Amino acid sequence: MKTCIIVSDTHGHRGALQKLEPLFAENDFLIHLGDGMADMRPYLTLYTEKTYSLKGNCDLSYGQEECVIEAEGLSVLCCHGHRYGVKRGLSDLAARAKQLGCEVALYGHTHRADIQTVDGVLCVNPGAVCSFSEPSYCYLVLHKGKPTPAIVPL
Repeated sequence: MKTCIIVSDTHGHRGALQKLEPLFAENDFLIHLGDGMADMRPYLTLYTEKTYSLKGNCDLSYGQEECVIEAEGLSVLCCHGHRYGVKRGLSDLAARAKQLGCEVALYGHTHRADIQTVDGVLCVNPGAVCSFSEPSYCYLVLHKGKPTPAIVPL
């Protein structure tokens, strides 16, 4: 079993991330889905092997725009989502996930937490960790080929 803490759209609100610090040490993956990727710098140093910080449309620095994480017999696409038009719908995101052989797609950008299956792909948005919306993150468990996401209010 692998556990993941997934955040997105922190937009410089590091205080919310600090509230999650106790969880960072005890989980297998820490994933930031963009728009505030610099907010993860301290955790990239502390937890280099398990932290993924992706570039969003508001991130000015260089960085990885998407990645695939393999764990527990699952492939998980991680991205911000803006390149796949997630504000219009999730079909392009699901198609990209399928193209890469992924069963799960994690995305941000909309600032709205959401869990839905699109064309056989589990699409999960943790919501935003900033004050633009109801702050939330996602706790995702990967176990023997089965993903179990939960949106957690902050």
